[in-house]
Amino acid sequence: MDSRPNSVSPLPEMAPIAEFDKSPEETTTLEDLPPPPPTAISIPLSEPPPPPETPKKQRQYDDEDSMSCGSWCEYVLVVVLSSLLLLASLVLVLFWTLYYRKGYSWSEDPAKQFNAHPTLMIAGFISLSGFSMLLYRISRCCRKIYVKLFHMIFHALAIPCVVLGFLAVFESKSFSDPPKPHFYSMHSWMGFVTMGLFAFQFVVGFFSFIILLCCEGATAAFRAALVPVHASFGVTTLMMAVATCLTGLTQKVYHDVGEEYSSFSEEGIVINALAMVLVALGIIVSYAVRRESLHVPTKVLISERL
Repeated sequence: MDSRPNSVSPLPEMAPIAEFDKSPEETTTLEDLPPPPPTAISIPLSEPPPPPETPKKQRQYDDEDSMSCGSWCEYVLVVVLSSLLLLASLVLVLFWTLYYRKGYSWSEDPAKQFNAHPTLMIAGFISLSGFSMLLYRISRCCRKIYVKLFHMIFHALAIPCVVLGFLAVFESKSFSDPPKPHFYSMHSWMGFVTMGLFAFQFVVGFFSFIILLCCEGATAAFRAALVPVHASFGVTTLMMAVATCLTGLTQKVYHDVGEEYSSFSEEGIVINALAMVLVALGIIVSYAVRRESLHVPTKVLISERL
């Protein structure tokens, strides 16, 4: 047994707490940075890079400018000539019936009552219908909804002219002494076809472009697809009206002018001039409607889509 007293070694002294340096860190300036490598491109911040040079554009009078000028001259020529011919057809038929056929009357004078037939038919089928078709070429600076409304109004004004013209010829033959037969000639048959096409056009157009506006969004595609069909039937109706007027004038010449027609009588020359105006109208109005370069470039608002 060890008799030495128990000795416990003392704990080592604790190291002093290190004092941390609280001085701010040194910041590196741009001057202390190494220079950039020789392959790098330095762009000064104060001066922006110059814009790339663009070649100067020179004005060229190409085919586009000449075509636009040509289209404008074509538009003026077609519109002015069509308007003059439409007015000339109405003036000539009025001059013919007033000067050579002694004016108008109703049931008390069947001969003068008949004079209302060519006047009203040409006024309705040719003049009013022709102007209604030309509105889409004349009204280049008007809102499209106004053009469509006037298009419908002109067609609506043609309806009483056609109805009264039909009644005039029907009563004139019925009240003649002796009464004349009805609906036997080629002219009368063509007249029925023309009136049927006109009525069909008006009903379909009124229903499609006016009534269907109550469901504008749902029927927009249908109405857009119907526009070329409506225009084609309109041209067909006008051509049928011109052909019917020509057969009617021929029938009137042989019945009333008679042998004087072959001797170049004044009345025969006036009737021939009226016939040539109608033929020219059939050509130029159909050309104005179908010609793509004469279409009006309009911007349609959503609120006025038809």
